[in-house]
Amino acid sequence: MTEIEKLKSIIHSSERIVFFGGAGVSTESGIPDYRSVDGLYNQKYKYPPEIMLSHSFFVENTEEFYDFYKNKMICLEAMPNYAHIFLAELEKQGKLTAVITQNIDGLHQKAGSQRVFELHGSVHRNFCTKCGAAYSAEFIKNSVGVPLCEKCGNVVKPDVVLYEEQLDGETVSGAVHAIEQADTLIIGGTSLAVYPAAGLIDYFHGKNLVLINKSPTNRDNLADLVIREPIGETFRGLSFK
Repeated sequence: MTEIEKLKSIIHSSERIVFFGGAGVSTESGIPDYRSVDGLYNQKYKYPPEIMLSHSFFVENTEEFYDFYKNKMICLEAMPNYAHIFLAELEKQGKLTAVITQNIDGLHQKAGSQRVFELHGSVHRNFCTKCGAAYSAEFIKNSVGVPLCEKCGNVVKPDVVLYEEQLDGETVSGAVHAIEQADTLIIGGTSLAVYPAAGLIDYFHGKNLVLINKSPTNRDNLADLVIREPIGETFRGLSFK
């Protein structure tokens, strides 16, 4: 039995699948990941990306933060790839109960997924730091310099989890509950190197743990099935039926 056939069999026999995904899920949509050779963290900038995407940098160097954020973090032209589409279809069939993502691009929702836990927030939600007025990603992208609230004139901040900030408690609780209830957990497109998000998989006590990632992870030895291929290509080898 091939790896694809094994995965197909696992999905067929499962009733409560949860998908946990990282940056590799969106690379096939043209959005760069972080830690690969061509990833964001291996490119040259004035400051390391970890610094520019920190809460301190946002507060102290807001204009430089937005110069980087608009150019590198907002990819409005990106479209869902086969991984996003497959997962949305799996949810429609009643097999997938939740998508848990470390991505902030909103492509799962764009593909049609309804129950998505965005651990690191979303570029599509932005709020005034004073009055709380909401703004779109298009507003941020098209603003000149620092985006300012049209109602009170204060800085607008993306609803993304920056370095030095905590994950949203309600989102984490929902993700943990979904994982605890799952009979199959499929992890894809993530090196499982980012905590506390990666630690959520410790709550899984179901039957099938599947890891789909181009490079090894520190949980491969615990998995029932490991596939070393891009997530979109892997799902393309499956049928919806």
